[in-house]
Amino acid sequence: MNGLLAAKENGERKWMYPSIRKGVYYKWRSWLSYVYLVLFFSGPFIRINGQPMLMLNVIDRQFVLLGQVFWPQDIFIFMIASLVFVVCIVLFTIAFGRIFCGLICPQTIFMEMVFRKIEIWIEGNANQRKKLDAGPWDNNKIWKKVLKHFLFIIISFLIANTFLAYIIGSESLVKIIVEPVNLHWVGFFSIWVFTIVFYLVYSQVRELVCTVICPYGRLQGVLTDEHTLVVAYNDVRGEPRGKLDKTGLLQKGDCVDCSLCVAVCPTGIDIRKGTQMECTNCTACIDACDEVMDKINKPRNLIGYFSEDMIRAKKKPTFNIRMAGYSGVILILLVVLSYFIFSRKDMDITVMRGAGMLYQEQPNGYISNIYNADITNKANSSRSVTLKPEDPDVKIKYIQAPGVVAKGSDVKTVFFVFIPANKLQSLKTDVRLQLISGNKIIQTVTTTFVGPVNN
Repeated sequence: MNGLLAAKENGERKWMYPSIRKGVYYKWRSWLSYVYLVLFFSGPFIRINGQPMLMLNVIDRQFVLLGQVFWPQDIFIFMIASLVFVVCIVLFTIAFGRIFCGLICPQTIFMEMVFRKIEIWIEGNANQRKKLDAGPWDNNKIWKKVLKHFLFIIISFLIANTFLAYIIGSESLVKIIVEPVNLHWVGFFSIWVFTIVFYLVYSQVRELVCTVICPYGRLQGVLTDEHTLVVAYNDVRGEPRGKLDKTGLLQKGDCVDCSLCVAVCPTGIDIRKGTQMECTNCTACIDACDEVMDKINKPRNLIGYFSEDMIRAKKKPTFNIRMAGYSGVILILLVVLSYFIFSRKDMDITVMRGAGMLYQEQPNGYISNIYNADITNKANSSRSVTLKPEDPDVKIKYIQAPGVVAKGSDVKTVFFVFIPANKLQSLKTDVRLQLISGNKIIQTVTTTFVGPVNN
């Protein structure tokens, strides 16, 4: 059965009732989900150097990663990071197929490891859930459905609050919670919009996110090849399918056609029909098949992580040229990204001499040039700044002083630079200016001073 076409003959949607087999992979997925959930719900409240571990405030255009604050002026860093992310996805898919979807994707973790477990706890196993949905609306069905959806809404509400905290910050979220609604009606409204969206996704849309909405499954078909490791059925070993005879021996291949691999699949596909777009590589079919193989005394991994080469030619996984090429590109991009992140300054200044302006002769033997400077504050607090020449004989006179630069903003300043005429030995002279904040030199820039040549 194809997950995309999981519909009844009358066109109605056919609901999935996947069984659960708690094998080795399920246990690993459970522990991975616990770690993920702890990090997800605690992330907005973890502080590094007084800043959130992660915040993506698109409203105020402020982004925080591991305590580092980034503003729109750092957009090039995000462009490089995005490029690295895309290339990593490509390489990961080439090597391991859609394993991200089955083990790491938030949709899968919340659906299978949170909401599905609540559903099983209240309504029972797959057969019991199916029977309950098909049965009449008696008291038993009503209270189970009400309890389940009540808990779904509570969990969705918690997810919505946490999600919003990643956008506006935990302090702003706390204000929305404790202060009157009329002071934060936009935030209050946003929380409930997110709550409704998450509730509908996990109670109604479910596997359709993976099979219809998410484009990653379609991308997988373009990127995978005969060397890619995916969750697959070893048809060389399993076919032709057969049943156990009276002596308990298989008369054909190792597959006994029990269809447990189909029963546990959250998207409703039959893995024995080959790699399909709807397969999220969740490994549920591996656990189910291994359980059967143990019972009939056959080797495990009739369904497992295989590439086509491993099944057909019995080759071991190889690190091919294409994967090496992508790895090299990722390494280069990571080095470039790391350089920009670690060389990034909290404040930055750009100085330009007034366009089309000549030098001016001033009293007391000084020559002056006019300059424009743009000072950007990338720190998370306002700073008072000033400019100072590195050479004590050089002087600065402001037309427009920089003063205080607010966090995440910039100011423009206009000023004259005065140099004694007897110090000018050529038409153009380099002048070094220091950007100072709190008696600390933040940055030193070099600009060009134009003046008459001193003979």
